[in-house]
Amino acid sequence: MERSQWGTRAGFIMAAVGSAIGLGNIWRFPYVAYENGGGAFFIPYLFALLTAGIPILILEFTIGHRYRGSAPLSFFRMSGKKAEWLGWWAVLVSFVISVYYAVIIAWAMRYTIFAVNQAWGDDTQAFLFGDFLQLGDVPGQTGDIVWGVFIPLVLVWAITLGILLAGVKKGIEAANRIFIPTLVVIFLIIVIRAVTLDGAMMGLNAFFEPNFDAIMDPSVWVAAYGHIFFSLSVAFAIMITYSSYLPKKSDITNNAFITGFANSSFELLAGIGVFAVLGFMAAQSGVEVSEVATAGVGLAFVVFPQIINEFPGLNGLFGVLFFLSLTLAGLTSLMSITETYVAAIAEKFGTSRRKAVAFGGGLAAVISILFATQGGLYFLDLADYYINQFGVAAVGLVEVVMVVWILRKADKLKTHANAISDIQLGGWWKFCLGVITPIVLGYMMFGLLKLNILKEFDNDTGNYEGYSDMFTLFGGVAVAAGALILGILFSLGKWHKSHAEFEEEK
Repeated sequence: MERSQWGTRAGFIMAAVGSAIGLGNIWRFPYVAYENGGGAFFIPYLFALLTAGIPILILEFTIGHRYRGSAPLSFFRMSGKKAEWLGWWAVLVSFVISVYYAVIIAWAMRYTIFAVNQAWGDDTQAFLFGDFLQLGDVPGQTGDIVWGVFIPLVLVWAITLGILLAGVKKGIEAANRIFIPTLVVIFLIIVIRAVTLDGAMMGLNAFFEPNFDAIMDPSVWVAAYGHIFFSLSVAFAIMITYSSYLPKKSDITNNAFITGFANSSFELLAGIGVFAVLGFMAAQSGVEVSEVATAGVGLAFVVFPQIINEFPGLNGLFGVLFFLSLTLAGLTSLMSITETYVAAIAEKFGTSRRKAVAFGGGLAAVISILFATQGGLYFLDLADYYINQFGVAAVGLVEVVMVVWILRKADKLKTHANAISDIQLGGWWKFCLGVITPIVLGYMMFGLLKLNILKEFDNDTGNYEGYSDMFTLFGGVAVAAGALILGILFSLGKWHKSHAEFEEEK
């Protein structure tokens, strides 16, 4: 069976960059940098990029390119059943992320419309949780469907699955060729306008002012590695799947460096834009930047609408551009996340792409309705915490340890990458993967497990955000554990005969 391929190298890089650039670049990175030393944070950030981010990108690009399959198929071809489960684990983590990530894009899509006339009013927090999300009082109860979220959610899935149905070249590549340049242009307009606002320099000083004492703190380095790891879409099965569509003559290492630095460049741009407008808000309110700086949902859907309300002119235009940029960044990531399980289903069962999109994407779309209910935000918050902390980080740790130390495939993969790449991999690559990355990820996982096992959360129940034991068990722990258990079960089945046979290069 002939494998789909990217039309051009630029098409692949745009798709990889589109996957890496997501909501976290805009609403997470600026605050992480600000909280961890400001300008000085870029030292551990760059170090983490070069010793973990790009080395793991190279690893996943090489695995996908060498073994020519989705993550489960690539690991199966690498070392049979004893490795296949790892690919399925990563795919199922991506599946879970896709079902709630789509809902956040739906919020951004709806807020793009609200921005036209600032329909959120003066109390943006009350609007988000009350008027818009209609958030229930009891975590764990679904309540009614919120139609203002459900309708844009249907549109998000229609766009994403429509693109995937068109295929790799005519769908994913073509969409990214439109979305990524549009996203960059929109964000450049936002940044140019932001830095001309009164108080912008105060925000930029807060963002860039280096606190060199902070980088002596180990937790700052862990924060840098943690952010790089989540930001680059590694351990999601995405980069393995995407690189499997590359032509046989492809510069693996160069592609990884371009993808890594393009993602970081956008993060820097996002930081400038976000803190310029936070400086404006602080100046308008007569407070310090530290009092308005925040991250995540609060920054995007509470603070930014407040800022847009205060704009000296063209409020609607700025608001539309900001939420449109969130929508585009989300869509490019969602299509890549969904592609991981579409490709895996099609290859495992030998079915057509159309059927794989209909089944895998359709199932994800149906499950995502849970997050469009009155209790949806609670489910989203808990699933995101557990699947991100104990799914993605755990997959990444197991992946590098398994490939480098257990299966001992690092030398073979290095030879493959060097044979087709301009930048040659040396001992530094294997050292980064085999020593630095496992130590950092292991330290992160140990810290998280200690936090949960010892119940050090500052609340009555000892659970994350004070959620009840039952809700935490079924809404969070079971979701993260289920991805691993189902991954093992999926690996027990046989591959379709068209994919089972594979002659590895010598």
